[in-house]
Amino acid sequence: MKLWQKENSEISELIEKFTVGSDNHLDLVLAEFDVIGSIAHTEMLESIGLLTNSELVLIHSELKNILMEIKVGNFKMDEGVEDIHSQIELMLTERIGECGKKIHSGRSRNDQVLVDIKLYLKYELKEITKSTSALFDLLIKLSEEHKEKLLPGYTHFQLAMPSSFGLWFGAYAESLVDDMELLVAAYNVVNKNPLGSGAGYGSSFPLNREMTTDLLGFETMNYNVVYAQMTRGKSEKVVCMAMSSVASTLSKLAYDVCLYMNQNFGFISFPDHLTTGSSIMPHKKNPDVFELIRGKCNKIQALPNELTLLSNNLPSGYHRDMQLTKESLFPAIKELKDCISMTKFMLEQIHVKDDILKNEKYKYLFSVEAVNAQVLNGIPFRDAYKNVGKAIEKDDFNPEFELKHTHEGSIGNLCNEEIKREMALKVFKILKN
Repeated sequence: MKLWQKENSEISELIEKFTVGSDNHLDLVLAEFDVIGSIAHTEMLESIGLLTNSELVLIHSELKNILMEIKVGNFKMDEGVEDIHSQIELMLTERIGECGKKIHSGRSRNDQVLVDIKLYLKYELKEITKSTSALFDLLIKLSEEHKEKLLPGYTHFQLAMPSSFGLWFGAYAESLVDDMELLVAAYNVVNKNPLGSGAGYGSSFPLNREMTTDLLGFETMNYNVVYAQMTRGKSEKVVCMAMSSVASTLSKLAYDVCLYMNQNFGFISFPDHLTTGSSIMPHKKNPDVFELIRGKCNKIQALPNELTLLSNNLPSGYHRDMQLTKESLFPAIKELKDCISMTKFMLEQIHVKDDILKNEKYKYLFSVEAVNAQVLNGIPFRDAYKNVGKAIEKDDFNPEFELKHTHEGSIGNLCNEEIKREMALKVFKILKN
């Protein structure tokens, strides 16, 4: 029998299976946060006289035992239990008796799951922030380490102008700084306490929502109880947007890596044990890790649209559609964290080729520098452009001076220290509490 089920009523097994869906599996990631929410809620209930002190002590003692079981991996969902909230309340009641039934006073499963999800998202955003910050640090390190090594730049897949591995690694580092802006914004959105909003219309009990906000470590609360319920789906979508931004950076980086490993480019390589081979072609060294990172991150970039379609045609109030957000978001969080860690692991062992631009085929990369050199000598830009164009047409273009000029010029002048300060500030905004 479900906690909400009335006497002498039966739920069709077919209906139950369809409506519960994957909740009894997905909810396991919320178990720790459900206990934490119940600890704070019951402490508040005792403060307003809905629990005695002795009941609170008993409840907290057993909730902490359950929390320990969760942390060590001994917690499981029983057969036929609908969700994590029911499982924990049933366990508590079985172990301590009647006072276990009191913990739901002033609370609905609606605001209970909202608290669980927001606490979970706060935790995971911190984890994503830590791993993104670690990848950022590696990219800055690689940028400094390889800033003297030149690299062809491309537009339209055509040779464009000289670049460097310092700029290439540094570009992705700075991209992560902007991604962190969205992670900070998402964290601020979910860092608001919905507990006490009930089913979306509050409670006649004198609930102390400020107290639970402090106890749960939220920055503030969702004040309007109707809006608190409306944040279900919206919070998840905002987090998906931030995740999508990080995934976009990783996907583009993965594409570059796959391209630069290609034998026609040959700019970078990895140890053999980090690549895969072919069943019939003995020469193959495939970038499977980065191809999978690219694919997984492209799927993650679809999540904001998926959650928009799931929630954009619903009126206010709770609807069971919102249950489906977990099926999309929870696995994607793990996927993104895996992609970040694998990108870092692979880049720690990247090999960068030297003297790439000494190859004759890259000499036209320096045409702009040749034009600029003439402009610096007083020749109007349009004339200098034509002069260099004619030299290229006659195959009379020698880039040696321009190669030296570029190497000593703007390509070496990276601003990594400023970028590092920006990232540190954004990471602090998430990890400070």
